[in-house]
Amino acid sequence: MAKQLFGTDGVRGIPGTYPLDDATLECLGAALGEYLLKQANVGASQPRVLIGRDTRESGPHIAELIARGLCAAGAKPISAGVLTTPGVAWLVNREGFAAGVVISASHNPYHDNGVKLISSSGMKFPDTVEAEIESVILSAAVTGRAKVCRESFDLAGDEMLHEDYLGGLRQALLPGAKIAGMRIVLDCANGAASVLAPKLFRSLGANVTALSNSPDGRNINRDCGSLHPEEMQQAVVKTGAALGVAFDGDADRAIFATALGRLVNGDGVLLAIGRYMKSTGALKRPAIVGTSMANLGLERALEKSGLKLTRTDVGDRYVLEEMLRSGANFGGEQSGHILFLDDATTGDGMLTALKVASLVSIAGPLESLVADLKIYPQKIVNVKVRSKPALDSLPEVVRALRDAETALGKTGRVVLRYSGTEPLARVMVEAEHEQDVARWTDALATALRSSIGV
Repeated sequence: MAKQLFGTDGVRGIPGTYPLDDATLECLGAALGEYLLKQANVGASQPRVLIGRDTRESGPHIAELIARGLCAAGAKPISAGVLTTPGVAWLVNREGFAAGVVISASHNPYHDNGVKLISSSGMKFPDTVEAEIESVILSAAVTGRAKVCRESFDLAGDEMLHEDYLGGLRQALLPGAKIAGMRIVLDCANGAASVLAPKLFRSLGANVTALSNSPDGRNINRDCGSLHPEEMQQAVVKTGAALGVAFDGDADRAIFATALGRLVNGDGVLLAIGRYMKSTGALKRPAIVGTSMANLGLERALEKSGLKLTRTDVGDRYVLEEMLRSGANFGGEQSGHILFLDDATTGDGMLTALKVASLVSIAGPLESLVADLKIYPQKIVNVKVRSKPALDSLPEVVRALRDAETALGKTGRVVLRYSGTEPLARVMVEAEHEQDVARWTDALATALRSSIGV
């Protein structure tokens, strides 16, 4: 049965309204606590759950509610304060926490928020576990108990946990890399990386220009970060920096600017780092895992280097699943969500930034490392939908898709999919010629609007 609360990236919504209302959040904490107690060995110590959040103004209240539920169930909540999503995952995995909770809506505006659950492995819980936890939340069994716990919960977080995480990142520099003296621009999106990212690079001797690192609870992702990197690109050129980096709100992704201000997204990172890893023997398989959104130009460039691009559905969950299944140790998404499985259990923007900066210090300017990456014209259109039936059940959409794929042949690609978190259908068309992209994007979007559009 399809899950009602958990999407592809946790429980998302607007704080104060279902499913991020007070009662449901307390129940979520209690349901997680009950699950952990049930899984624990007889006589085991009280399961500890690490709670981290980004800088949204709603974060502390949500953390308090989840902590109450955990406490009521018999688990011990521990605050990491403001910490990146991958930071929580790293600490849960390395320091023996039973689970982790991240309160963040990633790259969304401040008025949204969400709750992500992380297992003791440092990875997201499987769908089956999320469904089990969800069934408890949706039942009335846990509601009363979640409301009886009123123990105090320290929201400030333990600075030593942050230092442990930063220490782990420093160990991930590429062999022979020298960051000291490198001029670098960091756009922190007024999010979870606002303190940590500048601190990390300065501790390695880099000359850091930090942008959007003054969060006020409402300015996270606003005209900054990975979705709005223009200021970062301009600052790189103005300051003569070797590299620019833009994170998103919870810093699980990063995109880059070359010294000339050219934007390099996750596709460029997969190409540059993938070729380097192959040359050093660090790549465990001659394949890099990407998604259906990876540009055709990346696939062609990797082929020339003797590497295969394995595509999955969109979402880091699916990239990770394929990496674990196939034994690949490097993959990621065009959005800048990159997975280095030898170093971490999840995509980490600060880790990616360290790897790219390391590579630049070893192999030269990022511009030259991606010079042969031809970006095929690509357009994405979001269509608001009233429902999400199987796309192959919509005759008009099926006809438009067949016509597009026949016309484009091997010179382009079409991807139709639903958003995992919003009432949207996404149309992506990629081709050698702009006019083909525009024509077939419009045709497919029109078919969707006619069939299921709002």
